[in-house]
Amino acid sequence: MEVVSSVGSEMLLVFIGALAGGLLVYWFQRQRLQQLQALWEADLRARDERLAAREERIGQLENEIASYRQRQEQLQDQVRCLEVEKAQLSTRLAEAHRASEEQRQLLEQAQQKLSDTFKALSDDALKSNSQLLLQIAKQELEKQQQAAQNDLEARQRAIDELIRPLRETLDKVEQNLKQVEQNHAGVREQLRLLSDLQQSLRAETQNLVQALRTPSARGRWGEIQLRRVVELAGMVNHCDFTEQASVDSDDGKLRPDMIIHLPNGRKVVVDAKVSLKAYLESLEAKDEETRQACLREHARQVREHLRQLQSKRYWEQFDPAPEFVVAFLPGEVFFSAALQCDPELIEFAVTHKVILATPTTLIALLKAVSYGWQEQQLTESAKEIRELGRLLYERLGTWTEHLVRVSKSLEKLVDDYNKAVSSLERRVLPAARRFQELGIASSREIAELRPLDRGVRSWSVGEWDEALEPAERKLLAGLEGEAGDEF
Repeated sequence: MEVVSSVGSEMLLVFIGALAGGLLVYWFQRQRLQQLQALWEADLRARDERLAAREERIGQLENEIASYRQRQEQLQDQVRCLEVEKAQLSTRLAEAHRASEEQRQLLEQAQQKLSDTFKALSDDALKSNSQLLLQIAKQELEKQQQAAQNDLEARQRAIDELIRPLRETLDKVEQNLKQVEQNHAGVREQLRLLSDLQQSLRAETQNLVQALRTPSARGRWGEIQLRRVVELAGMVNHCDFTEQASVDSDDGKLRPDMIIHLPNGRKVVVDAKVSLKAYLESLEAKDEETRQACLREHARQVREHLRQLQSKRYWEQFDPAPEFVVAFLPGEVFFSAALQCDPELIEFAVTHKVILATPTTLIALLKAVSYGWQEQQLTESAKEIRELGRLLYERLGTWTEHLVRVSKSLEKLVDDYNKAVSSLERRVLPAARRFQELGIASSREIAELRPLDRGVRSWSVGEWDEALEPAERKLLAGLEGEAGDEF
């Protein structure tokens, strides 16, 4: 028997050690899961912020591209118009060149005709005048050539002035086209980065869905979300709410996720164990029909969970408690998806004494509870201040009575002093001053004693009221009323 008992004790110790080790491993794993969950949530929020910023930047770039394209079309229209003007000016310039060439040819022909005419005339008759005529003709030809050259240069300058804005506009168009090409390259890079980010986000979402497939992970995630919501509402654990409280019932042990304590001592039970399996499956659906079927199953699971909560009747186990229980959905999307497929879900929950709550609505509810706690604290503080004021008023009354007795004692002391001075002046000092008249006493005179005419000052009610602040007078009036009611 001793051997069996020793073996049993050793097995019990081994079992206890294994259980403690398992609990320790579970606690480390739980801490690690919480850290990973916090890191993942922070990374997901950062990725969402970057994605929103990139989408906003893409929208801005698309607007800039549309503006550049519109500007490009306008510049192309201007280029086409300027090309038409350039063609017209080129035509006019060619015509001017042809006219100048025709004038030159006409002058050459005229010169040739003059030369032939002069040769036809008699050499003797025209010998003296030929040189003069040739010189005149040459001068006239030079004048015509100079005029044609000046006209050609003027036309060339006019054409250059007309073409200069066109050339400047074409240069600007070329620069804008280069800038647009650079912006296109930047947009393509942004789109590539956005595509990579979407793929990474899709992979992270897939990992989250896979992690939430297990019931324990979903339950733990719901509890974490619930705790974050109550902490955001400014509530304190074990003071304003209690987690994982258990109670024995006829159907077994009940353990809601959270109990919220109301200021009047009542309690509100919160449950966060709703199933999200069907909704997670809808995220992986390949077609719309499968997705809608999963969402309908999600709505059915939520309705069934509400029915089960009503059957547990938490309000009978946690007395005093309102006759309803709060069913917490850890995300707005879960509630909206269920309500979209089952529009009567809210009415069904109310008839079964269950209130559906998302993080937003639960924060509002908890804020109201928190304000209730604050009001109760203010009420208790006001009661305490009122009691302290009443006690202070009683002590002030006692102190005033002491001062009255001191005042009477001082008045009696002054009266006794005045009587003693009067008796001394009438009966003792006249005989003493006779010694000085007879030359027996010293030269020092006896001082004259005068009676005291100052009494103790008494404060009137009006002076007391003037010395007090308005709030103090109001408080004193209330305390006097309470004292009168008590007596």
